[in-house]
Amino acid sequence: MRQELPEAFDKRMRDMLGDEFEDYMDSYQDVRQYGLRINPMKITEEELRAGSGFSLSPIPWTQEGYFYKEGDQPARHPYYTAGLYYLQEPSAMTPTSRLPVDPGERVLDLCAAPGGKATALGAALNGKGVLVANDISNSRAKALLKNIELFGISNAFVTNEVPGKLAESFEGFFDKVLVDAPCSGEGMFRKDPAVIKTWDEERPLYFAKLQKDILKNAVRMLRPGGLLLYSTCTFAPVENEESISWLLETCPDMQLLPIQAFEGFAPGNPSWGNGDPSLTKCVRIWPHKMKGEGHFLALLKKSEEAEAPRIKLGKPAKMEKKSLEILKGFFEDCTWQPDWEQTEIRADKVYLVPELPQKLSGIHFLRNGLYMGEMKKNRFEPSQQLAMTLKASQYAGSLSLKPEDERIDRYLKGETILVESGEATRENGWILVCVDNFSLGWGKLVNGVLKNKYWSGWRRN
Repeated sequence: MRQELPEAFDKRMRDMLGDEFEDYMDSYQDVRQYGLRINPMKITEEELRAGSGFSLSPIPWTQEGYFYKEGDQPARHPYYTAGLYYLQEPSAMTPTSRLPVDPGERVLDLCAAPGGKATALGAALNGKGVLVANDISNSRAKALLKNIELFGISNAFVTNEVPGKLAESFEGFFDKVLVDAPCSGEGMFRKDPAVIKTWDEERPLYFAKLQKDILKNAVRMLRPGGLLLYSTCTFAPVENEESISWLLETCPDMQLLPIQAFEGFAPGNPSWGNGDPSLTKCVRIWPHKMKGEGHFLALLKKSEEAEAPRIKLGKPAKMEKKSLEILKGFFEDCTWQPDWEQTEIRADKVYLVPELPQKLSGIHFLRNGLYMGEMKKNRFEPSQQLAMTLKASQYAGSLSLKPEDERIDRYLKGETILVESGEATRENGWILVCVDNFSLGWGKLVNGVLKNKYWSGWRRN
């Protein structure tokens, strides 16, 4: 049965695609593609195949992406709870695969929720440098924070701000900026037909105005020589080539760069923008040409000669000697060590914080760095977030269960579980509970009984 599309959208797509329009309409009958992106900080493809039994085949345009079959149900596997992969539509993996990020850089994901692209950027940083992940919606920012913590990203500053407010504190700060802009969502019509009902002719114009404001502030926050990747999941020229045309005209320090090609990528169309021939360096992903939904990408570079503001970095508050001794005592059992110079205590809570500008007054944030745990009376209690950054091999006390072990489900529900002598690497004390040596959370083992320390906010119903 042929998909019913809004009349104005149908007419514009016929004009845009010409002879290809029927192929585009036929793509609505194609089987939907499902994708996951592995977390390279925690697992390899071989380990995921062996432990999960999923039917994986590589997504060829991105290094860590894989198609899976709907029947695999990866969201229900304990590996998902261990933060070993992120479920993501295959085309949506493209933007981060075309923004080169190296460990130690300063990276901003300006419209980051629910976290698909932020987790990819954070994994590329591998705990070095800083990832600022922002979303204007508080509820969506909370989902973003959970995904970042599940992935074990220790160097994130998760914010909930309008771009203009961020730009006041972060002007010229970032090496790389990703703007996966809010858009009219036309590229998702096939994946989610409910999106069709939200569309009207004014919607692309509304988002185009919003995108210009976001882009203007994104450029402000980019350092000279830095890279900006702009992406949308819409076909509308006003949100794609026209937004980039506006940016090039408004910000002469910015220029388009070519994007690493792949068979099926289509070039941007200058006639859908201001006629600038360089718009062909943009990429359009059409669902009738690739195994994915609709997307648009543009990679831009800021001139090395652009003005560079001077930025003073903040310093963490010094810890008192006794607290530091207690913390170091806990970490004697751990081969992973925090940078003590970047560790601070706020209201008895211990954080490993990334290097950020000194002036962050008024910025609303959900998390600054890795929440490692809480100082109690003469002791330290580790956090769920710390557990997610560790592997079984990095902590002296661990219990590794197989995915099919019924105790995993009970543990994730917050229940107490029984442990046979010799199953854990020690008989008493803090235990890192794992599935196939991939951490799930903490427990406290006393005489064969594991008291559950899995964070209540993540427990299964």
